[in-house]
Amino acid sequence: MKEALEIGYRHFDTAFAYGNHKEIAKGIKGFDRKSLFITTKLAIGLGQIDDRKIEKSVEAACDLALKELNLEYLDLLLIHYPDRNRPLEQILEAMHALVNKGKIRYPGVSNYTKHHLQDAYDAGLSVPFNQVEFHPYLYQKDLLEFARKNGTELIAFRSFGKGELIHKEPLFAEIAKAHGKTPAQVVLRWVIQKKIPVIPKASSKKHLLENFSLFDFVLTPSEEEKIDMLNKNFRYCESDWNEFDY
Repeated sequence: MKEALEIGYRHFDTAFAYGNHKEIAKGIKGFDRKSLFITTKLAIGLGQIDDRKIEKSVEAACDLALKELNLEYLDLLLIHYPDRNRPLEQILEAMHALVNKGKIRYPGVSNYTKHHLQDAYDAGLSVPFNQVEFHPYLYQKDLLEFARKNGTELIAFRSFGKGELIHKEPLFAEIAKAHGKTPAQVVLRWVIQKKIPVIPKASSKKHLLENFSLFDFVLTPSEEEKIDMLNKNFRYCESDWNEFDY
């Protein structure tokens, strides 16, 4: 965390499900809070939200996150993943109420499809952010355009495809060589040129530096188009809880 801050990282993404709030708190302790953007996520599938007491349980979960992170407010609080057997719109509405209380700056969602978003819009709710898997093999162009049309910005996760994507696709190595960069940097630059914030994982200072060195080169329109055409609608993030077919 401290190495990332020294390099220039300011957006840190966590979740109750990751179990590392307290470690994040240690890492950012003493740093200028206003310059940071801290995201965490509600674990609605882990008994955290009581459907009979939605507003109280959502606020209690937020308060616990604030306590564990040692923060006075969160920049972004997300519903980690949708479950239409749960009152998603009421949960999101309760998150909006936390904005008025100054406990969060933005409410948002994660792993939402167009139809999940439409349900929220139909309920009269804004959705500032939707954090989704986004990479050249899963170029969710329709979702991106639909979301932006309705005032929702995407945040990209798993953009390396668990590392597999950058090692198996030769186009990235070809483009990287032309720019004196790495395949990982090419993938991240592609996401950034879509004007999407991206949250890559890194477990070493070398990779922290590599992932941050994206602003001294630009993919040409031809290179970007070639990467666009790699789309296979392929997900690395598959699990029993997904509703990606909705």
